[in-house]
Amino acid sequence: MVAGPATTTDAAQGAPAGGGEGRKPVCLVGMMGAGKTTLGRQLAAALERPFVDLDQALEARCGVRVATIFDIEGEAGFRRRETAILDEYTRQFDLVLATGGGAVLAPENREMLRTRACVIYLQAEAHELYQRVARDRNRPLLQTEDPQGRIVALLEQREPLYAEVAHITVATGRQPASQILRRLVAQLGGPPT
Repeated sequence: MVAGPATTTDAAQGAPAGGGEGRKPVCLVGMMGAGKTTLGRQLAAALERPFVDLDQALEARCGVRVATIFDIEGEAGFRRRETAILDEYTRQFDLVLATGGGAVLAPENREMLRTRACVIYLQAEAHELYQRVARDRNRPLLQTEDPQGRIVALLEQREPLYAEVAHITVATGRQPASQILRRLVAQLGGPPT
């Protein structure tokens, strides 16, 4: 586990911003296939917090899949909706939130994440990501002639943005999820007592 910029005790423990009740949300960022939803669910259970997958919450609210939102409104329309729902969830305490891979693209989203949440960047290499998502047809950004090349390009664009918002950075490559989970739970202060 590598600490990202701005690692602080309060951020690691998820202390509330501005002294409010509860603890800051824990937000997972990273590329598609990095394990945000899988690890997020496990982390939420270990910390005894509710879990929210931002894309799934958006799908439930809109009544259609993310791919359909992309088809109808384009990426710009999807990103506007993503910003609105991220704003809502980053204002809530005591939850674990898995963001979409592109949630860091908008400067206002990065500001929300950096200031309202304890952000964990799940870092993975392009070839690992491709192996994890190659057969997934629900990834609108990968519906191209060269999905592996697309992952490389997206990672190159987004990696500095993930690093910018991260309080904690975790390489997810060959480590078992259980080992990553134990380290994160310890770093975040464990479940409430």
